[in-house]
Amino acid sequence: MAIDLRARMAVFGAVLLCMFLASLDQTVVGTSLPRIVTDLQGSDRYTWVVTAYLLTSTVTIPVYGKFSDVYGRKAMLLVGVGLFLIGSWLSGLSQTMNQLIAFRALQGLGAGALMPVAMATIGDLFTPRERGRYMGLFGAVFGISFLVGPFVGGWLTDNISWHWVFYVNVPVGLTALAALATLLPNRRLEASRARDLDYLGVAVFVAAVVPLLIGLTYKGEVNTSTGQLYNWTDANVGGLIGLGGILLLIFVVVEMRAAQPIIPLDLFKNRDYAVSITAVFLFGVAMFTAVIFMPRFYQTVRGVSATTSGYYIWPILLGLMGGSIGTGQLISRFGRYKWIISGSAVVLLVGAFLMTHLRADTNDWMLWLWMLVLGLGIGPSMAGFTTVVQSFVPMHRLGVASSTLTFLRQIGASMGLAIAGTVFSSAFQSELPTSLHGQGVTQPLIDVLMKQAGVLQGVGNRAGLLAHVLPARAHPLIPQILSGVNDAFAKSTGMVFWIALAAGGAALVVSLAIRDLELKQDRPGMAAKLAQGESTSVQ
Repeated sequence: MAIDLRARMAVFGAVLLCMFLASLDQTVVGTSLPRIVTDLQGSDRYTWVVTAYLLTSTVTIPVYGKFSDVYGRKAMLLVGVGLFLIGSWLSGLSQTMNQLIAFRALQGLGAGALMPVAMATIGDLFTPRERGRYMGLFGAVFGISFLVGPFVGGWLTDNISWHWVFYVNVPVGLTALAALATLLPNRRLEASRARDLDYLGVAVFVAAVVPLLIGLTYKGEVNTSTGQLYNWTDANVGGLIGLGGILLLIFVVVEMRAAQPIIPLDLFKNRDYAVSITAVFLFGVAMFTAVIFMPRFYQTVRGVSATTSGYYIWPILLGLMGGSIGTGQLISRFGRYKWIISGSAVVLLVGAFLMTHLRADTNDWMLWLWMLVLGLGIGPSMAGFTTVVQSFVPMHRLGVASSTLTFLRQIGASMGLAIAGTVFSSAFQSELPTSLHGQGVTQPLIDVLMKQAGVLQGVGNRAGLLAHVLPARAHPLIPQILSGVNDAFAKSTGMVFWIALAAGGAALVVSLAIRDLELKQDRPGMAAKLAQGESTSVQ
């Protein structure tokens, strides 16, 4: 048993390293993007640096999950890490925005393997009862990357060069490659041939998800011709989302007829699996609202730097890590999960409701308490549902089950952020006149300021901007105007958390439909092979 434990923990460490590689990249790059787009003179393509990565990493998730069942976890992780490293190195060498966007897309092609295949590997290594304990550490890796990433990205950008933001992935990735190549067996779980795989399904899936994600991305952007956020009815938003929806329906038809579908629809016949996947999507809608909007609140209302704002949300990350690890430990100890997961949804509801009361003058300690509660409600979904979903599928389908879960969580997050952007913009337009009037600003001046509403949401020298656009007689009112803008911004940020509240309520209702079955202690195949010191390859 000692040999078995050492072997499994060595593989587990290598898998965690892969997870850290992917999650750290996102937080490191985010801090450095303003400097990067300035140097490469590409502010008009700012969002595409993120979008290109998001597109390729999302559309490949189910493909990697299916292929890991057929060709083995080791092969897919090596391919994923390898592509990610090549993309990282080339991104660091980029001399133009087009090069950077293309190489970030290549990075995403590799990153799509890391999360789902890593989770499937944990399912291979540990029994259903044990998985929660180790799945919980995934949340810790995510939280640590959010704490370390902004500091590393900011320091490298300020003291060396933004190019090193990408180069820093290389030593971490090479270490992960060496560990995976040395320690991880390559156990093929499905006796399928390459010609049997669902290539038509892959093509239709990619064709469906790309416009869907681009449409959701446009929803959070400003239309340069109007100065306002794109409407849902715009062709770049509603048109692309509608096209993606139609192609997804075609994809379902293709999967129903495929011999080896990349997303086996028969898995959804299991009520517990279907309910769990639905709950994961709903938690995804609520998951990143605070992580995205609260740094913006601190930068705009409290006037802190971009790097510092990342650290002001530490309670969310602490709650996320604690909730994920604690849930995993409880599931492993008691072998039950339903009331732990449902309880976390209740905590999410409490935290989201508290955050709806956000105001410009909310005390930091009070706000940190609210964020901690919110994080404790979100964290358990990361470990809990992965453990539950894997317990409802056979071993040879852990890859597709884990990838479907990861994909729907990511789509839920994208949809949640798109809706949140709309809610925030509408709330700000509605709150700003009232807040300005409360500061003694006259209606004619309010009419002038409303034309600058989009600019007033930004960070930087807003007082200087106001001095430039307002007549000289209004300059003494700039402090009151800024106070009114900050009040409207804070209230609008609070409104965003009604989305998390609604999604959390739906997740609670859905989670109550899951059966509370006892998790088994049976040892999975790869763990048994490791214990016996045998090869796990299938010829």
